[in-house]
Amino acid sequence: MFKKILVPTDASDYSKRSLKTALELARTFQAEVEVFHVTYTPQAYWGYTVSYGISVTQEELNRNGQIALDTTLAGMDTEGVQVKTVLDAGHPVSKIIEEIQKENIDLVVMGSHGYGVVAGSVFGSVSQRVLQKATCPVLITK
Repeated sequence: MFKKILVPTDASDYSKRSLKTALELARTFQAEVEVFHVTYTPQAYWGYTVSYGISVTQEELNRNGQIALDTTLAGMDTEGVQVKTVLDAGHPVSKIIEEIQKENIDLVVMGSHGYGVVAGSVFGSVSQRVLQKATCPVLITK
């Protein structure tokens, strides 16, 4: 049923719970799990205006992204499951949707911070937007 499961992560406890759920499903369906983190580009991080002399490079953002992936996987029981990690840069919702299409993902398992519809629209809920745009089933965990 599910052969490829995508787990977008921001290294939060919500993401870690999602990974645990995805690993259980992967064992049941003999599926592969892809743990996916999207870093912002420096322009998206600071905006296109001068940021008072503060600069951040894509390499620094990528290092932080790798830390997010490592943190999400730390202490997880991945035995019996093929797990791969992918790091990309850009807008999280767009990149998650692209990854679903590019990798023929069968299921997305992601956490929700629980903002709700109104607060989520203000704070920019990634999970709500992925749920609306995904071409495969999306399981939201709390």
